[in-house]
Amino acid sequence: MGIVLYYGTRLQTDYKRVWLEGMKDWHGRLPVRMTDDELEEQFWREYIARKREQGLLPQPDPYAAPLLGELQALIPPGSSILEIGPGWGNYTMEMARTAAAYACFDSSASILAYLEEASARLGIGHMEFRHGKWEAYEAEEDAFDVVFGINCYYRMQEIDRALWNMNRIARRLAVVGMTSGPEAPHLREIHQQLGYPVKFARRDYIHLTNLLYQLGIDASCRIVPLERTYTFESEEQLIDAQMKKILEPNADREAVARIVSRHIRDIDGKPGYVHRFSAALLYWEPVPEQRIIRIWEDGQS
Repeated sequence: MGIVLYYGTRLQTDYKRVWLEGMKDWHGRLPVRMTDDELEEQFWREYIARKREQGLLPQPDPYAAPLLGELQALIPPGSSILEIGPGWGNYTMEMARTAAAYACFDSSASILAYLEEASARLGIGHMEFRHGKWEAYEAEEDAFDVVFGINCYYRMQEIDRALWNMNRIARRLAVVGMTSGPEAPHLREIHQQLGYPVKFARRDYIHLTNLLYQLGIDASCRIVPLERTYTFESEEQLIDAQMKKILEPNADREAVARIVSRHIRDIDGKPGYVHRFSAALLYWEPVPEQRIIRIWEDGQS
């Protein structure tokens, strides 16, 4: 039975179920961090501690700069903005500088404390910080001009509620961002030439695109080319890192090394490789609530 959509069309795939399956690891198990809030908080507490030790303030990672530029092009200066799941602040401070008001919403108290401290040091005074789970957030409708979140959906089992909440709270625009493939070419070649199962990504923006459609939301999509450079202390270390991505316990290390070596280059005196991939920005003007198909209430999820 297909999922009934607002437009009367049926898809033969329930994309919320696909999303939930994608939360599982490659052994079919749900990682503990997906459900254990304290373990998630511990991860971010330790991550932020390392940033503090390095004396780092929130700033765009080099690979994320093109995505930040596209985000700035979508969101006019002077907007009131709510950012979901800011992480260490890849986009936060740059977006906040030109906003009329800016709120960060996150389930990690460590992240919010770090961003609040950073905003004070940077002299950005029109920010507020809200703690909780986005799926359960009950702010008033039309609370912000723009609601956006980049790569923050990985633990959201009630992903349909999360997307609906974005639609409900945004006054002008909702934006979902997610990095995407293609996978690094040497991993594809390992899979294709050696037949080894590889830890490829299990979820992608297309799942969210289709889930939005199932909710009754037509989202526009902007694909942004990105590039990330990885360097290692030695080729052995580089090969070790790739071996960890292979699910075959008896993988032939020499065969893997031959494939990977074709992609290694010297980067500032160290062996490394460049991974060219993409990000997707899904964005839409808020849809009236009566048009939303509430999957979680209709017994379809």
